[in-house]
Amino acid sequence: MQEGSRRSLSNRKARSRAIQKSPTHVAIIMDGNGRWARARNLPRVEGHRAGFEAAREVVRTAGEVGISFLTLYAFSVENWKRPPEEVNALMELLNNFVEEAGAELVANEVRLKLIGRIADLPAALREKIEELSLRTAQNRKLTLSLALSYSGRIEILTAVQRLAGDVLCGRLRPEEIDEALFRHYLYTGDDPDPDLLIRTSGEMRLSNFLLWQVSYSEIYFTEILWPDFRREAFLQALEEYGRRQRRFGRLEREQFA
Repeated sequence: MQEGSRRSLSNRKARSRAIQKSPTHVAIIMDGNGRWARARNLPRVEGHRAGFEAAREVVRTAGEVGISFLTLYAFSVENWKRPPEEVNALMELLNNFVEEAGAELVANEVRLKLIGRIADLPAALREKIEELSLRTAQNRKLTLSLALSYSGRIEILTAVQRLAGDVLCGRLRPEEIDEALFRHYLYTGDDPDPDLLIRTSGEMRLSNFLLWQVSYSEIYFTEILWPDFRREAFLQALEEYGRRQRRFGRLEREQFA
């Protein structure tokens, strides 16, 4: 075997070993659609359209490599402040995504969940998404959570309000409240916390996303704009995750020696 072929095979095996350590739950802040469109002298809506295609490819890849939970930050509470024509275009693209991806989610055993202030969505879109969620409720290969009209701070405040209500009604005593109980009041409920948080476009902030849940997540930043974040870029992120050591504040055994 030639040297180049041996090196290529070795690299593929190393990547395979790293990806075999794939996280159980990946969360992604999908950022850069507008800049992608601007760089091509296209309307912003075309960036969002390309972004939805990237999302579909990432969902397929997640299912292929054995990730169990994938959470995509699709639309924040703050995004409602954007120009009405852009918001309307995003809602239409969401509608198309649900219509076009529905059969694929069912066929690939993907369960669809919604997190966020779902009541904020247009009624027709909300009903369509909720109907697809019901259709996929028994799927177990991959749980896809779409964060829509989402805010991490509002999520925590809502959880506190629900907890306070249960205490006032006598269903719960304050001393019973711990982290394990509190998580059940969050939008994400019993889902495991993300092992890996990815943010595209070179920005390095959480942007009010899963503030409670990402406390111990590995964070991966990339300069790639979201519409260009396809299968290969996703696999590179998973490969990087596979090389990291997650200690959660503990020391490695040999460091005790």
